[in-house]
Amino acid sequence: MKYKPISTARIYPGVTIGDRSILDDGVVLGYPLFGENPGGSKLVIGSGVFIRTNTVIYGNSTIGNNFQCGHNVIIRELNEIGNDVLIHSGSQIFPRNKIGNRVSIHANCFLEGVTLEDDVVLGPNVIFTDDLHPRCPKYLECVGGAVVRRGAKIGANSTILPGVSIGKGVLVGSGSVVTKDILAGSVVVGNPARVIKKISDLECIKGFYNIPYEWEK
Repeated sequence: MKYKPISTARIYPGVTIGDRSILDDGVVLGYPLFGENPGGSKLVIGSGVFIRTNTVIYGNSTIGNNFQCGHNVIIRELNEIGNDVLIHSGSQIFPRNKIGNRVSIHANCFLEGVTLEDDVVLGPNVIFTDDLHPRCPKYLECVGGAVVRRGAKIGANSTILPGVSIGKGVLVGSGSVVTKDILAGSVVVGNPARVIKKISDLECIKGFYNIPYEWEK
């Protein structure tokens, strides 16, 4: 490990972190799992990361290069996080998520057992659930979390129910509750979320762009 942590950052045994990384005060890396000795699970973090105040990252996960997070982020065990990922303040990343490259997760989101493909964007307070009912002994073999395909964007305060698939490039309007699969290229809103148009039908109300997401082309 080439990085020398500043001030009160705490790094448990078993943590590997790349160079050009910055850790704020109060950061904890490699927090032991329940009943496990410190260093019992490895945590591998890439280079060029910036981890802000009071973030806690458990052992037994991998995080790619150029990762950034806000203050008070919790990342539990069994997570796979790609390169260039941004997680804003207050979000909680519970176990068994697979997060691709260039994903942006805004403030106060909750994920568990979710797959986010590359270039997914989550607005503030997006909540993913992974249980259809109160937890039972077979919950890990049940429906599980949602899958969000590449480039999908989910608006603030949306709730995504277990097991659904959100297609490539989908736009979920703020405050929606997604209860079933959504086909690629759709725009959905409401509770339950319903398709109102296609992405190709969107127009820039200010006239700055000719086609939706022109800047991404």
